[in-house]
Amino acid sequence: MMKKKVLGIILGGGQGSRLQPLTTSRSKPAVPIAGKYRLVDIPISNCINSGIDRMFVLTQFNSASLNKHIKNTYNFSFFNDAFVDVLAAEQTPGNSNWFQGTADAVRQSMKHFLGHDWDYALILSGDQLYQMDFTEMVKQHEKSNAEISIATQPVNEKDATGFGILKTNADNTIDSFIEKPSAEQLPDWTSEVSDDMKAQGRNHLASMGIYIFSRGFLSKVLEENKDTLDFGGEIIPQSINKHKVMSFQYGGYWTDIGTISSFFDANLGLTDAIPDFNLFDKSKSILTRARMLPPSKITGTTLEKTLIAEGSIISASRIERSVVGIRSRIGVGTTISNSYLMGSDSYQSLDAVEKCIKEGEPYVGIGDRCYINNCIVDKNASIGNDVKINGGPHLKDIDTDTYTVRDGIVVIKSKAVIKSGTVI
Repeated sequence: MMKKKVLGIILGGGQGSRLQPLTTSRSKPAVPIAGKYRLVDIPISNCINSGIDRMFVLTQFNSASLNKHIKNTYNFSFFNDAFVDVLAAEQTPGNSNWFQGTADAVRQSMKHFLGHDWDYALILSGDQLYQMDFTEMVKQHEKSNAEISIATQPVNEKDATGFGILKTNADNTIDSFIEKPSAEQLPDWTSEVSDDMKAQGRNHLASMGIYIFSRGFLSKVLEENKDTLDFGGEIIPQSINKHKVMSFQYGGYWTDIGTISSFFDANLGLTDAIPDFNLFDKSKSILTRARMLPPSKITGTTLEKTLIAEGSIISASRIERSVVGIRSRIGVGTTISNSYLMGSDSYQSLDAVEKCIKEGEPYVGIGDRCYINNCIVDKNASIGNDVKINGGPHLKDIDTDTYTVRDGIVVIKSKAVIKSGTVI
């Protein structure tokens, strides 16, 4: 059985500095996505949909909200051995270091993995957006007697310089690998890809950072090479030509969410008529915490290409190409475009809202007559009336107490209070 053979290991990543300020008080896998999910729900859902229901999530930075989300979400029956457990970096008598890289995180956690029955470790990143059934990849790994399998995807020249690029022989065995090649090196690193990929100019095979390791080999390679810290930069290149390393070519949608702009684009892409990442595909459903929230209430609002999560109260005049998260409150006469509003963790009482209005202070949510464009509003922010936020390339990168600008995208920080009449 698939579930008995495979153990899922999800890497929580480091400090997530490129996703600041969204990762100021939460780890990268805990960042809210699509209005009601967390990033970590993506790899966990992919595993569960593939029949893999024993998973560890490795993390070390700001893990409290991630722990809470996983504890409240993934509760399996007492009568089976399914679990999703968080492993934070821990000091032991033999080791006082935090995780130093992806391989080091797995090495330090290995004692917890070895207490379980598994043949293959499926190692995943906690900050990618994709819907993938791992069954075929596991079957290929097993059939070929590989020691490592790497999920790969054809990319174009522009993107290739940001990935580990590899070449394979006729049976998909990887025979060479280069980490983030320069543009001058790329002509020597084209691969055989499908006609569809060729037509798109995607001729370079990139590592997706999704690996399968056979149990014995993983234990051995981590134990014998204790100075190696990273899978992509060290263990994978060092294993090619010495061990059997296979490529599993994946042609579906996949994106790495490492920066504010990639995070922003991935969320707004969900509003397309037929999005590349399909939340409505029942066979590849994304799971998350079940919340007992009321339906959203919308009054006098024109909606165009907009996702609205449950529990929202909306009186805006227009919302277009935007994602509106759980428990969002948006006032009368407000226009929202090209924005991701994460919503709120709880409702303010009517008394508290009325007190804010009486005292001229913003309540949690977005006030009346606002204009918000090219913006991410983090959880529990309070934006007053007549606020104008117009993101775009005309804005320089900046970091203030209440907001950050990255690549023209304005990010209102969690719990920030933006006074009425503010212009950004």
